[in-house]
Amino acid sequence: MIKSLLKNIAVSCYDEGMDFAPVYLIQRLFYRFVDFFHHWYVDGSRAIGHSFIGTLESADRSLALKITLKYFFRPLYGDYSPVGRVLGIIFRTFRILIGAVVYAVVAALFVAFYVAWLAVPAVIIIYAAKGL
Repeated sequence: MIKSLLKNIAVSCYDEGMDFAPVYLIQRLFYRFVDFFHHWYVDGSRAIGHSFIGTLESADRSLALKITLKYFFRPLYGDYSPVGRVLGIIFRTFRILIGAVVYAVVAALFVAFYVAWLAVPAVIIIYAAKGL
C-alpha cells in the first residue's frame, strides 16, 4: 500500500515538474527511505517467518511430534503385550517432552532474533540522533 502511494506521488511529481534535478533527487531520497523500512520490516519479517516454519518442519522430520501424538496409545513396534503397551506410552511420553522442549528452544531463539531484527533500525536512528 505504501509503495503504491509513493509510486503515485512520484508519478504526479514527475508530471508536475520533475524536470528540476534537485527536486527529483529529494523525492527519490524520501522514496528510498520509506522503501528501506518497507523492505526491512515487511519483506524481512516474511523471510524470517518462512525460515522459522522451515526450521520447525525440518525439526519435525527428525522428532515426528505429530506422528508420535497420533500413535500415542498404540504399542511400540507392534508389541501388543502389556509390557509393550506400557513401554510404548512411556517412550512416547519422553519423546513428546523432548520434542516440545526442542520446539520451545527453537521458537525462543527465533523470537529473540526477530525482536533484535525489529530493533536494529530504531537503535541506529536513536544513536544517530544522540550523536547529532
